[in-house]
Amino acid sequence: MLLHGIMFSIAEFYSRNLATEVVKGLSQKAAQGGTVTKAPIGYRNVGVRDEFGREVRTVEIDEERAPLVRWAFQVFASSDWTTSQLHQELVARGLTTAASPRRPSRPIGKSSVHRMLTNPYYKGSVRYQGVTYAGAHEAIVPNEVWDQVQTVLGTHRSAADATQVHEQYLKGTVFCGQCGSRLLVCNAKSSQGTIYPYFVCASRHGGRGDCTRQAMLIEQVERLIERFYTKVQIDPETIKAVSAMIHARFDEMMAEGAAELADRASRRTQLEGEQQKLLQAHYAGAIPLDLLKREQDRITASLETIEHRITAHHGHYAAARENLDDSLKLLSNAADIYEHADDANRRLINQALFKAIYIDEDNDVRVGYRNPYDGLSRSGLHADALSWAAEAKKMGQARTATKGGPLVASSHLTRLG
Repeated sequence: MLLHGIMFSIAEFYSRNLATEVVKGLSQKAAQGGTVTKAPIGYRNVGVRDEFGREVRTVEIDEERAPLVRWAFQVFASSDWTTSQLHQELVARGLTTAASPRRPSRPIGKSSVHRMLTNPYYKGSVRYQGVTYAGAHEAIVPNEVWDQVQTVLGTHRSAADATQVHEQYLKGTVFCGQCGSRLLVCNAKSSQGTIYPYFVCASRHGGRGDCTRQAMLIEQVERLIERFYTKVQIDPETIKAVSAMIHARFDEMMAEGAAELADRASRRTQLEGEQQKLLQAHYAGAIPLDLLKREQDRITASLETIEHRITAHHGHYAAARENLDDSLKLLSNAADIYEHADDANRRLINQALFKAIYIDEDNDVRVGYRNPYDGLSRSGLHADALSWAAEAKKMGQARTATKGGPLVASSHLTRLG
């Protein structure tokens, strides 16, 4: 179970790195003006052949739908239409979504009209990860028309209770401790015109269920979570003990695999010797070329498998150790980092540590930790690590992060994945 947990942690670490590389590649494509998602209504994703005969994916204007999109922007910029009226007229004029292998063509939805009107893609820009770039595609709408549409939309937007347009760094992370529903941002205006931002339970706000959770001032929730981070932060002595204990267990696991690695290295040497003998036999005329090729392919495949397993063995443990050190470093300074972080970084820290933050009726804070913090934050693991360190000191053994003796058994280690 321990090995499974640690390997799961490694896989998660690899997945995060892979996701980062994917986002990096898409960001580079967007910066060059490329379209990183499915083209919006009014455009088509197509494949064309370059001068070398290779297929290149690009975007072109959909001549059937683009005129209706252009008309929609032009009439909405006049301030004489609402999005509901525009939606009804577009449906009447026959604006439909493009058919796909899994979905047939259908009339454009009301929410799609609003997304269309706010999408800078139509003026020739590409937006990705909150950054807007000059696109390589042809614009359907002039810049001045698109800007006028944004002005009109702004005048239509209510300044009082618009729960869907408020951005707040805790949004999407905090949940009602009574019923488990998300907490929504709601701005309430007093009779004097002062706006008070609140978190409200989505279930109660929508009239679903029987939740009685009262609204909470956002500032109050922020202070509750700041104080909770003092419980998340782990003291230096415990951090040192946990690190030493788990690194010692890594050492034991690597030692357990040393014999297997030696066998693989020996087999690799044997196969490399066979390769040389085959070549010598072929040069002497004892082996025909087709037999040489088959045998060389077999040996090469076996060598690649062995090399991959040897590299993976060392790489997995190195990644797991690095992941452990990074995680413990964050937990050792969690409260200090969170206190001094801006809103954007507070959002990232919360998302890295927690699946969800629950605010109970009595203002207690509960959390669901993400891996590997769910295991590293358990008091049982901390007690085991401190006992392990005390026993090592008592026995007079020099324990370090890379040299350890027998490990105190801990069922809590199985939670580190």
